[in-house]
Amino acid sequence: MVKTIGNPLSWMAQAVAETGHTAETVAGNLGSRTTGPPMVNKIGLDTIGRALRLGVDDFAAFRTDVIFLVAIYPIIGILLALMAFDMALLPLFFPVAAGFALIGPVAGIGLYEMSRRRAAGEPASWSAALGALRAHVVGPVMVLGLYLLALFALWMFSANAIYISTLGPEAPESIGGFVNDVLTTPQGWTMIGLGLGVGLLFALVVLVTSLVSFPMLTDRRVGLPLAVATSLRVAGENPVTVLTWGLIVAVLLAVAAIPLFVGLIVVMPLLGHATWHLYRAAVTFEA
Repeated sequence: MVKTIGNPLSWMAQAVAETGHTAETVAGNLGSRTTGPPMVNKIGLDTIGRALRLGVDDFAAFRTDVIFLVAIYPIIGILLALMAFDMALLPLFFPVAAGFALIGPVAGIGLYEMSRRRAAGEPASWSAALGALRAHVVGPVMVLGLYLLALFALWMFSANAIYISTLGPEAPESIGGFVNDVLTTPQGWTMIGLGLGVGLLFALVVLVTSLVSFPMLTDRRVGLPLAVATSLRVAGENPVTVLTWGLIVAVLLAVAAIPLFVGLIVVMPLLGHATWHLYRAAVTFEA
């Protein structure tokens, strides 16, 4: 039968109906399909070392697949850095670089799936990783990602307010003058202290709410509330280990950001795969 162009109104009605069905499916998957919360295990510093070793193994196994998957993030970082070199935006350069870690967990979705597939003996590639974005994953991950973006925006607002209250409100006249004001004046050191303190609070919130929630949502149909609650339980049961992991992540991301964010090509997949193995060690489901 020859296909013809249908009535535009009927086509629009069908498109709206399909969109509504997709939204309904995504929203429906925000809840849990499990019968109860998983078991949270005690993990020590040796677990971090093992997770990092397994993360390196996964990175070495996937090689260019992983690099292709995460190469876009250094590009985004470079663009943000170039934006920050506008004199009016220069005071936000460090907050932009530091805040990049707040949205980093979203980048690990495909990496978690690749590690899961490798552990299960299934085919693993970047195309398979994109297949992780199924309906039961997209909804919860989207909501959790918007939450991280909101925290990032709030961090940028806070960083700008700190600058205005210390060295501002005028924009710096030059990069050298700004650096000199930051490092040699009481107002500059006040800005550093306030910025580090407030930034630490944001980092802790992201750490305890997203440590295992993102890989858990990729792994099972647990629902968003249960995933976040489990992440909080892991942090509560293992505060020293979780804080140590957060420090390791912060140091590695800081080192990776020094050469114009290019180091993220290596650090992002390593941390992504290691986070998956840390989640598997910290959370146990009933058979």
